[in-house]
Amino acid sequence: MIATIQFRSKKLKINLADPLDLSIPLKGNASNVNAWYIGPPKIEAEVVDGKTISVTEGASVNFNTITFNPHAHGTHTETIGHITKEDYPINKYLKEFFFLAEVISVAPEKSGDDYVISAKQLQFAIGNKKRDALVIRTLPNMNDKKSKQYSHTNWTYLEKEAVKLLVRKGIKHLLIDTPSIDKEEDGGELIAHKTFWYQNGKKRTDATITEMIYVPNKIDDGQYILNLQIAPFENDASPSKPILYKIIE
Repeated sequence: MIATIQFRSKKLKINLADPLDLSIPLKGNASNVNAWYIGPPKIEAEVVDGKTISVTEGASVNFNTITFNPHAHGTHTETIGHITKEDYPINKYLKEFFFLAEVISVAPEKSGDDYVISAKQLQFAIGNKKRDALVIRTLPNMNDKKSKQYSHTNWTYLEKEAVKLLVRKGIKHLLIDTPSIDKEEDGGELIAHKTFWYQNGKKRTDATITEMIYVPNKIDDGQYILNLQIAPFENDASPSKPILYKIIE
């Protein structure tokens, strides 16, 4: 189904029948993607009065309890509340859900013992394009990102100047396929997060970071409409389902 949407001063056509899903499904076992030194998520039938509420166990319905951490167990979207004493629930502070987005692919640069994404790389990839959201696919892009155990792997992160560049360019919604835009072990500094959410000392409460996405190789770099879907959690982060739609020229 082709839909025409008004975006700023332009009318854009997208094919709603061809969604491009960037989320990693959550599974209740050790094959689920994982980070931050905790165990896998659990999806288990609830036991009530000694009875397991599962159709396979003779119950009339399935009644599973799901235990997980949004930051550690898959695709999630977070607000500035991730790093503040004050509450900024994602359900209240993400008020719009469709954005003009750019997908870019970046081969991280070696910096000492780390791999980083630099401002120079982002400037080359984005140029002077005006976008609301940026989707970063790190290279190489392997299927194991959907089940990788990230703890103690020193994943790729964004340098401070790279994040400052994105803020100057007006990027409000940043999406990446790593567990964090920051270095895994940074002593709690969270430089990239703080740089993204604070501009000239002011909080960007309407800006979000989405981590642990997966951008399939079939998705070309370029311009898309992003539908950033979340669950209505009163929490700093929610599991999320970012969907891209191709813009029909």
